[in-house]
This record gives sequence, structure tokens and C-alpha cells, in this order.
Amino acid sequence: MLIAKRTQRAHNPLYTITRLQSTKVQGGVIGIDLGTTNSAVAIMEGKAPKIIENAEGSRTTPSVVAFTKDGERLVGTPAKRQSVINPENTLFATKRLIGRRFEDAEVQRDIKQVPFKIVKHSNGDAWVKARDQTYSPAQIGGFVLSKMKETADAYLGKSVKNAVVTVPAYFNDAQRQATKDAGQIIGLNVLRVVNEPTAAALAYGLDKSESKVVAVFDLGGGTFDISILDIDNGVFEVKSTNGDTHLGGEDFDIYLLREIVSRFKAETGIDLENDRMAIQRIREAAEKAKIELSSTVSTEINLPFITADATGPKHINMSFSRAQLKSLTAPLINRTIDPVKKALKDAKLTSSDISDVLLVGGMSRMPKVVETVKNLFGKDASKAINPDEAVALGAAIQGAVLSGEITDVLLLDVTPLSLGIETLGGVFTRLIPRNSTIPTKKSQIFSTAAAGQTAVEVKVFQGERELVKIIN
Repeated sequence: MLIAKRTQRAHNPLYTITRLQSTKVQGGVIGIDLGTTNSAVAIMEGKAPKIIENAEGSRTTPSVVAFTKDGERLVGTPAKRQSVINPENTLFATKRLIGRRFEDAEVQRDIKQVPFKIVKHSNGDAWVKARDQTYSPAQIGGFVLSKMKETADAYLGKSVKNAVVTVPAYFNDAQRQATKDAGQIIGLNVLRVVNEPTAAALAYGLDKSESKVVAVFDLGGGTFDISILDIDNGVFEVKSTNGDTHLGGEDFDIYLLREIVSRFKAETGIDLENDRMAIQRIREAAEKAKIELSSTVSTEINLPFITADATGPKHINMSFSRAQLKSLTAPLINRTIDPVKKALKDAKLTSSDISDVLLVGGMSRMPKVVETVKNLFGKDASKAINPDEAVALGAAIQGAVLSGEITDVLLLDVTPLSLGIETLGGVFTRLIPRNSTIPTKKSQIFSTAAAGQTAVEVKVFQGERELVKIIN
């Protein structure tokens, strides 16, 4: 695999190129889906991957970390349960901040939408603050990974040291490296970072011998990916990938939350925008309503004693229909269409060339999303995989490949973004185009900018813009 690895964290990052060779590892390897909203862990048992239930008996764990006034750190379900009474110190969806600069437009939007504090670290990155302590998103991710490791340790009866961790396919190098750092923080050896749609395809195609071209439509809690793969008798070749690293279920929750706050203000004249506890209650109710509307045509949101004024306590009592949610979130769903078209174009395929469409991520259950996918590909999506579990299962399969348990699977992935260098005038000169199969190499001869020049600083960038100054 070819990876562009940062050697300094400045606006114009300097990279060195290193190749990671596949080597067989000793001992078991767990697969972890480190999700924005929920995470899961899996292990190979015999010839099949298995999801491991956590201490609470659930197959997925909320990616939530909280710090109590007593100094206790809570992770998962216990953290989520107390979020209403401790919103400022309950951290969620921090995966959206991984590898991001504080000044990024996406980060600035998030600052206005979460009850906890997002702060600027000395290196310019976005960090979070709780109980007067600052944490990197990688540290918070590390706490969630630690919970996943504990779950696996308890099930296996021994300490696990090696893992395969998944990331959104459209993550850049800084975000991938930060994910690996999250594992290192807790002493977990992250052998490989695998793209989430690719992992889902592994779970789908492990026992299939026939040749298929598969599209993986992955709309999770915080990110959207679309990947096109060619699966042929154990060879999984990614043809193209595209996506949006800031589009997912959290955004749907925010749209619904804003609608509830707006309706309440229209009815009572009270603006709840700055009431953190009320907003957290509404956020949880919005998430619950969104999920319910995937299986019912209408739902009620009842939040007694949400606030009070001189006339007495106020309550929220509203009804929402599936049609209203569909209309409200249409702009978000429409944002998935262009990446799908680009992925098909990059793969030099049309929708009729796709054998199966796999839906991954909790948001892919939304009826309007299912309808959009059907319209894009001209066929119903396959129900062969569990949208919440497929990614972790695929990660476990890749772990078994690395440990030598599985020998008849070959994964050929791609670089999601173009790699290139800065040339005269701040121009981004591409060397390796996006969706190039990795590992790969490219050489090109360049002349110096001035006669007699004795040294050259080579700055490697990743992205699709023409000028390096606008590449994050």
C-alpha cells in the first residue's frame, strides 16, 4: 500500500512516501468498525466472522465518551445515558473532527451544533474540551477503541494486541494516520486501515465464487462513501470510490432538531438554541423519531417540562410524518447523487453494469434513501448484509488474511484522492490520479525553478484542486 505520511503539520504539509508490506502476524486479529455514531468489533471463528457483544449485551456500542464530575470516564451506553444531564462533557461524533484543522468550514459548522466545546490546538488542529481538559479526536477515538478491545478481551479470555480498523473510503491521509494514532494511544497495534465500503464488500463476497460488479452505498452516522468493486473468486478489486466526509445521520438529526426548535419558538416565542440541556433532550428525541420513521409513517415527539417562563412550564408535543422528514432532509439525500455518478464515471461503468447494490450504515435504512439508490442504479438493493455489522465483519476477514487464517482472498484497493507535488506558482501537479490501484509508483522528471539551484523541497499533497493553497 502506498501512503503519503506527514512529517510536519503545517498548512503546506510535507510528506514522505512509504510503502507498507503485508506480513503475516502472530496471534488473532480483531476487526473494529470505529463509527461516528456506533462502533462494533468482530473476530473470525472458524471460517466465518462473528460480531462480539459488549458488556451491556449489545452488538454495537455508541461512540460516546463522557467525563463525570467525579472524574470518571464513561464510554458507550453508560456515557450516552447521562448525556442529557451532562451535555457539555459528553463527547459524540468526534470522528468528524479527526485529522481536521480548526479553521475548516466543516469544523466551524460543528462548533455551532454540538453542546461540548471544540477548541483550537497549538498545531492548528480541532480538539475537544471537557472538564477543563483538552483531548484530540484521536484520543477520544482511542477511548472508544479501548472499549472495543475490552469487549474482545472478555470474549476471548486473553488480551488482544492486533486489529484492523476501518475508515471512510474518502478519508485523506491525515485522517487515516490519526485513526492509527487512536489505536497506538491505547497500545493497540493497528495492522491495517481498511476502507469501510471495501470491508462491507468482503463480508458480502467471502463465500461467493461467481464474478460480480458491486456498488457499496455507505451512509453512516457522519460520512458517506460510494465504492464500486469487481469481485471474482476471492479477488476484491476496487474500481473507484467517492464520497463526502461530512454527510451522515448526525446531519439528519440536526435538520430535525432545528425544525423542532423552530416550531417550538413559533408556538411559544421561546428560543431554546442556547439551552444546552434542552437541546440535548431534543437531539435524542430527533434521533429516535428519525429511526422510528424508517418503519412507521408517523411518530410523536413528547418532551415534558422542556423549559419554563413566567406563565409556567412548557412542553414539546409534536407529530412528524415520514413525508415531512423526507421533505426536510431532501437536500442531504440529494448530496449522495453526484458522488455516485462520479464513482461510476471513474470506474468507466454505467448503472446497468452493476450486479448488486449493498446498503451499509444506519441511514441507509431510511425509505427515501432506499428509493434514491433504486433510482440511481435501476434495481433494488441487496439485503444480503446487515448495514450495522458488515463493516466490522469485513475488518475481521481482513484481519484473518493478515494473520494467515484466510489465504484465498486478495484485496486490491485504491487511493481515494489524487497524490501530487507543488510546482512553480503553487500549482498542484498530479502524479498518481485518484482511484489508482495501490500499491503503485510513479516517476516524473522536473527541472528546478532557477539555474544553479542546489536543493529542492518536495511538498506532496493529496486532493483534487488545481492550486495547493486550497487543498486542505
